[in-house]
Amino acid sequence: MNAVENLRQLLVEPTTHFVPACYDAMSARMMRNAGYPLTFLSGYQVSATRLGLPDTGYLTLSEMTAQVRDVTTHLPGFPVIVDADTGYGNAMNVRRTVMELRKAGAAGLMLEDQVMPKRCGHIGAKAVISRPEAVAKIRAAVDARETLGEDIVILARTDSRRLLGFDEAMQRCLEFQAAGADIVFMEALQDIDEMKEFVERMDVPTLGNNSRGGETYMRYLDRQTVREIGFRVVIDPSLLYSVAGAIQAHLAAHLADDEAAYPSQVSFAQLNEIVGLSMLNEIERRYVD
Repeated sequence: MNAVENLRQLLVEPTTHFVPACYDAMSARMMRNAGYPLTFLSGYQVSATRLGLPDTGYLTLSEMTAQVRDVTTHLPGFPVIVDADTGYGNAMNVRRTVMELRKAGAAGLMLEDQVMPKRCGHIGAKAVISRPEAVAKIRAAVDARETLGEDIVILARTDSRRLLGFDEAMQRCLEFQAAGADIVFMEALQDIDEMKEFVERMDVPTLGNNSRGGETYMRYLDRQTVREIGFRVVIDPSLLYSVAGAIQAHLAAHLADDEAAYPSQVSFAQLNEIVGLSMLNEIERRYVD
């Protein structure tokens, strides 16, 4: 099966997939090698690692499309859900976003209802567009998929819970579902009761966010509780990126020549295995006399 077919199969399985977010080809490859069945390409992390900037609307469609292509080219069949932010504009921009990201290899993409320029959902000072405009963007994404003639999973997200209340956020999710979204995500659910109601009222699979130190209540829950609530996919957007602080400390130790503070390191052979050198060497032998 191709990556989209694999993702759709995962979404119908009666289990919860706990998935760290990735940010480039190597982090995605490490996730695949570790046994994860899919990954999520985080806009926050791509903005930080590609641009050195925060997740406040600097990343462009062209930059994210290039990143998606880098990630998916050598991971055939491995589903990558892409953080497409606001779709980089209005409903017409969303159409192009869907087409470009699908052609780049995305198995799914997430669209949110923030205004442009958007902000990371956990940074604050964010605002959302009207419900009709948000729903129109999801309809545009579904229409773009049909126009393209290639399947892609549409994930609809609302950031309205903290701004407009649970009832408005729930209504948005229901209308996203009616517009054709394949999976729905309500950011910043505040307690277990809200999580349960959200999952129970949706007919499509749901996604949860376990952002450590962010606004989500899920970070206080153990995995079994989250499984029992019924989320189909749970993203940990900060697990891989959280090592950045440790890297900075290790670099300082290296600069100070403090070998006692050096971390344990992956061997050169292990690193070559991560990037697929042995497989490429095997292919190369076909063309050498």
